[in-house]
Amino acid sequence: MLYEVRRLLEQSLAIDPNYARACAKLSWTHFSAWVEPLDADYLQAAALDRAHELARKAVQLDPDLPEAHARLGMVLVRRREHGRGIAAFERALALNPNFTDFSFAHSLVLAGEPERAVEAAERIIRLDPFCAPPARASLGMAHYLRGQYAQALPPLRECAARAPNMRIGHLWLAATCARLGELQEARAAAAEVLRIEPKWTNLGTGVAIYVFKRREDAEHLSDGLRKAGLPD
Repeated sequence: MLYEVRRLLEQSLAIDPNYARACAKLSWTHFSAWVEPLDADYLQAAALDRAHELARKAVQLDPDLPEAHARLGMVLVRRREHGRGIAAFERALALNPNFTDFSFAHSLVLAGEPERAVEAAERIIRLDPFCAPPARASLGMAHYLRGQYAQALPPLRECAARAPNMRIGHLWLAATCARLGELQEARAAAAEVLRIEPKWTNLGTGVAIYVFKRREDAEHLSDGLRKAGLPD
């Protein structure tokens, strides 16, 4: 489905090369191919570079489009430009205070701001009760990094239940349950991660995907995943 969406967006831009919204959405498809184990684009620098190029173009085409700034922010954070990425999200919210995009909360987690991430995720869920499952995962991730494992558990369980074929909910649920001593559930969640991505490793794919600004956050997650039984 991702590639059908990409094809349609490329057709849209062939008709109107200055359509900023299509450009921003096309950026998202390349980012998704980079972050999810779908095909050969997974974790390839060229896919992330293309997402960055398209997001920058979307901002240039329409500086008042919140989605364009959000897509740019999302990519910048994964390029380890955490400060510039968060600034881009803040610009999106300045343009539209009701803008709901879970990747802002997710990016705050990676940028070492879990307190703000909790606020951002709760705001998204309040404004959009039917938000995408990763919004609740982001809330759980933020609580996890604050050491609030019991508070992290409900949103992570909900994400895993609502999106059983997405890695994110199972992954953070595994680490959270391990921290709480719920080892049976932790190992079950870890097994789901390996079902989705058999080649997952904590210090390989995990480090590549979760580009934390703070080393202690990376170690916090890796240690929890290790306790859950996921391989280094």
